Amino acid sequence: MNRLVDNSFKEGDLDLTLRPQRLADYVGQEKVKSNLRILIEAAKQRNEPIEHVLLYGAPGLGKTTLAHIIANELGGNIRVTSGPVIEKAGDLAAILTNLAEGDILFIDEIHRLNKNIEEILYPAMEDYMLDIIIGKGPSAKTLRLDLSKFTIIGATTKASLISSPLRDRFGMVYHLDFYEPTDLQQIIQRSAKILSIALDDASANEVARRARRTPRVANRLLKRVRDYCQVKNADLIDLDSCRQALSMLEIDDLGLDSVDRRILELIIDKFNGGPVGLGTMAAATGEDIATLEEVYEPYLMQLGFLDRSPRGRVATDAAYRHLGKTRLGQNKII
Repeated sequence: MNRLVDNSFKEGDLDLTLRPQRLADYVGQEKVKSNLRILIEAAKQRNEPIEHVLLYGAPGLGKTTLAHIIANELGGNIRVTSGPVIEKAGDLAAILTNLAEGDILFIDEIHRLNKNIEEILYPAMEDYMLDIIIGKGPSAKTLRLDLSKFTIIGATTKASLISSPLRDRFGMVYHLDFYEPTDLQQIIQRSAKILSIALDDASANEVARRARRTPRVANRLLKRVRDYCQVKNADLIDLDSCRQALSMLEIDDLGLDSVDRRILELIIDKFNGGPVGLGTMAAATGEDIATLEEVYEPYLMQLGFLDRSPRGRVATDAAYRHLGKTRLGQNKII
């Protein structure tokens, strides 16, 4: 299902012009930025590539943007690929041998790299050497190629799935946190300026509050509010028109959409608040188990609306209050 508040990337989802190009323009993630400034400045003073960097966190928090910013700050080229794309040793060899001194190789979803590819990557990351086996059987030979000194920036949404040997070869590991509404408001105002959208501070704050603490969602909502106001011939996006647009999109005050609310209502109304097994929820909602577990549940749990117990999923008191529901046998909302 194509959800407006889904934080996964979609083709054409974000104008490249909205991506900040320098650390100074990147809003939020202050601790990560401070460390990266030191790392980049030290490498520039020594005139050498930075150490390999691993970025992990939820989708839409800016891992790809940070990789491009690092390349821009260092003045190097960046080559972009992803873990599932590199299927054979020859694919990796072709990429690595075409990297110049100081270039950056950005590998998205690096946890999905084939284990055989990882083995080839280890000496490349440590010694800038590439070992290639030519031929098969007794006549097989190992060819060692020298590589230019490059930097790998890996990005993943599931750091736990990265093998320890691969993780240990990254000199710097950074976790990207969810954003505060104040940071999201700055991002929205910057994007509005770039897209020539006139909106007031109250509207920017309203979009920020409903953006699930994720910049990608914030920019997506901003564009949909712009579309609504454009059709309604509004020159300025004010608070009333912003709320009307978000209401039409069925995005509530906490950023929940109709699917989120349907899941909570299902647990509360049909299963008396739970516990209910994930398989039962999947059958009742028509969604597959992986989608429920990886797409819908994280934000509901972040809000404290859903608990995972050994017996299944349970709707919390906060979920009852948000939906205006009462516990069975009680006369008031708890």
